[in-house]
Amino acid sequence: MNNATTQRMGNPNESAPLNKAISTNKSRGYWQGVALRLSRDKTTIVFCVILFLMLLAILFGPLLSPHDPFEGDMMGRLKPIGFEGFVLGTDELGRDMLTRLLYGGRISWFLGITPVVVAFTIGGLLGVVAGFEGGWVNTMIMRITDVFFAFPSVLLAVAISGALGGGIFNVILSLTLVFIPPIIRVAEAVTTSVRELDYVEAARASGASNFIIIREHVLPNVLGPIFVYATSLVSVSMILAAGLSFLGLGTKPPDAEWGLMLNTLRTAIYTQPLITILPGFCIFMTSICFNMVSDGLRSAMDVRA
Repeated sequence: MNNATTQRMGNPNESAPLNKAISTNKSRGYWQGVALRLSRDKTTIVFCVILFLMLLAILFGPLLSPHDPFEGDMMGRLKPIGFEGFVLGTDELGRDMLTRLLYGGRISWFLGITPVVVAFTIGGLLGVVAGFEGGWVNTMIMRITDVFFAFPSVLLAVAISGALGGGIFNVILSLTLVFIPPIIRVAEAVTTSVRELDYVEAARASGASNFIIIREHVLPNVLGPIFVYATSLVSVSMILAAGLSFLGLGTKPPDAEWGLMLNTLRTAIYTQPLITILPGFCIFMTSICFNMVSDGLRSAMDVRA
């Protein structure tokens, strides 16, 4: 009788891999749906291609321009766009603008992406822990986070950079501290909504540890929204980094960085306005592309899309 009952009900140990396989197939099907919706979004694809081409240009800048980004010629300063040997003219010290823009893109992209990646890792972890654990852990993390929301992000970045001093590392540190609180809030909100779902309660009732539940059931369902939000911060990070360099709190001369180039070229706005706006145009285009890609990812990851 017991054997027959066991055969009808099935062995619990044998059903566990089956449930995990079903969960894996559902997750795989979801991401296949995301990829399918992205492939149909022509606007997102266009902006992804633009970002990819910009990335190739800044990575292989030395192959595209034969000039030294730091070598100047005072006799050839502020040459117009299309001048012989200088496709985009020269800056206030006679340095090739195309080369400076390509090399400056490396630092600008680095300052735009690195703080977001670090903040995504730290803020996402703290937010998931706060949302899953609840209680005093949630209260402590979220109340500390609220302190940072008392200050505007721009003012907070300027204050931290001003206190630490200029330099690439200090810019990354200040921007990371600015972006951690909003990522914590987003991660905490989505984790709180997932924590009460049936499959999480079932895993908890089966005796699974909190670490296993977070790794197997919570993270796969919350990483998507957190990642989409983080991608929208890349453009903000790039603009803030450029602003800090423009104010003298970021990259220092003679390094090429788009915000710093705007600062050094501002005195030439009446003599060579087209050359002056080139770094700003690069910042604008990169920010718009990241924003559009982020919107496309948000739409593709929306199940209702």
